Amino acid sequence: MKRLIFSAAILALVSVPAFAAKNQQTVSFPEAVTIGTTQFHAGDYKVTWTGTGSNVQVTLVEKDKHAAVPTTLTAKAVEAADNHNGFTVNRQGNVNSLETLQLGKTTLVFAAAPTNGQ
Repeated sequence: MKRLIFSAAILALVSVPAFAAKNQQTVSFPEAVTIGTTQFHAGDYKVTWTGTGSNVQVTLVEKDKHAAVPTTLTAKAVEAADNHNGFTVNRQGNVNSLETLQLGKTTLVFAAAPTNGQ
């Protein structure tokens, strides 16, 4: 019995990093983008997400910055038909609003920031 519990514990510990890595990707923004009211400079970001449906917590951290502060936003997760990485941006004037991030089979949809009159 002790051997079974020990084996199960080892299997659980080995499995945790595999599950954690599933919801982590790197994205590169060639230009500054805005998500909601938060602006992100051009560069490489580590993106992690947890949750399902319309309450997904997405954290972006600028890579290669020693004092990078993580930013957590809410998004909606939608299963994608294609397995590729990319993003869509809505450009209005000089503002690039990030609308979606497709990370493998998961597409993260961000709510647009309210505009004047809404």
